[in-house]
Amino acid sequence: MSVLQRTRGLGWGQRYVAVEPTHFRVDYVINPFMDPAVQPDPVLAMSQWQTMVRTLEGLGASVDVLAQRPDAPDMVYAMNLGLGLVRADGTRQAVMSHMRYAERRMETVSAGPFFAGLGHAPSYVGSDGVGAHLEAGDAFAFGDALVVGYGPRTEELALKHLAADLGVRVRGLRITHPGMYHLDLAFCPLDERRALVCPAALDAPSAAALLELVPEPLVLTEEEALTTFAANSVVVGSTVVMPACPPRVRTKLEEWGFDVVIVDVSEFHKGGGSIRCLTNPIDITVGRDLPAVPGGEVVIPPEA
Repeated sequence: MSVLQRTRGLGWGQRYVAVEPTHFRVDYVINPFMDPAVQPDPVLAMSQWQTMVRTLEGLGASVDVLAQRPDAPDMVYAMNLGLGLVRADGTRQAVMSHMRYAERRMETVSAGPFFAGLGHAPSYVGSDGVGAHLEAGDAFAFGDALVVGYGPRTEELALKHLAADLGVRVRGLRITHPGMYHLDLAFCPLDERRALVCPAALDAPSAAALLELVPEPLVLTEEEALTTFAANSVVVGSTVVMPACPPRVRTKLEEWGFDVVIVDVSEFHKGGGSIRCLTNPIDITVGRDLPAVPGGEVVIPPEA
């Protein structure tokens, strides 16, 4: 296999939405990383965020920036605003999140019109956003399906609505680890065969299902995932943009032909998110990155 073949990366991840951290702070506790007594440095946070955006743009990605609401300190974690898709007929859609916690629900009030301005018509799973909880940080296109974590934030019922509304296969994975409350803290697709995976985030049947789904997983330990946020990375072409990278992980990524670029976003770890949480890809295409399944289908491993 040639280096060119090994480093073609993902079909998506060239266009992102991000939220400028003008009002980023820790006002409450909705995950184990948050402590209002430990506040981010606003100047350093802004500098880290700007470096991240410049890095993505330098790699050829585009970044559309949404202003942060003063009353929404977590809005900077743009991955959870909604799921941006390009439908098979070329129309663009943004399935808006229905946040588990009321502290974040006002974010989509501003994000919906912003997505619409980018050409992505806002929608909600099943109804008008008052039904089952869905958070976009739990959803990734990989293989033959939209892989969706559920449990701490996204509800299992949302998977059924998502599959039917989009006409795709949804593979549900049950998240059980309190520190990896979104799938984006435990799963990072790299290309069509490879992904960073932390099985410790999931119950045993779901961990087994994910490892079976990924032909060549790069398995992260629980400690690596929680202390380095390595799975909360993004891929642009053949470059993996990471907040940190354990040496053995870097060795394997480079062996596979990927470049690794480290961007320090440690101020945002105080709110429980890293590079993936700060960026929302809106160029996933049904029929290319995500196979169409008429009527939709949900596949969920039995609970342990």
